[in-house]
Amino acid sequence: MRAPTDPPLIDVPERLDGERTVLLAPRAGSGAEMAIVIAQSLSHLRPWMPWAQDAPTAESSELVVRRMQADFIARRDLCFHIHARRSDGSAGRLLGGTGLHRIDWAVRCFEIGYWIRPDAAGQGHVSETVRLLSALAFDGLAARRVEIRCDRRNTRSRAVAERCGFELEGVLRNNVLGVDGHPRDTCVYSRVDAPAA
Repeated sequence: MRAPTDPPLIDVPERLDGERTVLLAPRAGSGAEMAIVIAQSLSHLRPWMPWAQDAPTAESSELVVRRMQADFIARRDLCFHIHARRSDGSAGRLLGGTGLHRIDWAVRCFEIGYWIRPDAAGQGHVSETVRLLSALAFDGLAARRVEIRCDRRNTRSRAVAERCGFELEGVLRNNVLGVDGHPRDTCVYSRVDAPAA
């Protein structure tokens, strides 16, 4: 049977399990918890994320979560929430967000984005998240290309990309405006599927 080409028919798991991390697709009702985590992470996120300039309300965050859920079902954007994994394997504390974004289903190209609460940074959760999403993209979704893009000055994000085997393809100079309104440079990292011989 041929693999489906209409995105909503493409099977995408709603849970990905790592040794220390669990990724869950967005679900209605999780907005209030997400709002708290974002509010606690603002100083950490504010320099890089345009959406993290002010603390969200529980209601505004719930709206975002429900839109993410709808986009996941339609396969327009595949967001996940990052959770710590409990000893029994269940999803524990909410740590941040991630996903496969800017999807081109024809090319099978995806971009991985990620953020994590400050008190969980540096513990390997983001690297494990990137590895889980890379495996989903290449092994589950037949990706030809997966990118990570980040501000040139965001050394922690760049270190994650490099640690996870992504190669720096180049730097796009002055290609977007930062949250401060000034032009910024974007590093483009990628992994590609080797073409068949």
